[in-house]
Amino acid sequence: MASQNDMKMAEETYAGFVGLVKWGTISSAIVAAIVILIIS
Repeated sequence: MASQNDMKMAEETYAGFVGLVKWGTISSAIVAAIVILIIS
């Protein structure tokens, strides 16, 4: 079983990953919208 300290580090890593995916998705959507506007 993982120690409490290991679980805390894992939760922090997971929270960082989820935040990175969230902002990456938002920025990708913005870039895609800009490209579509430039092309049209």
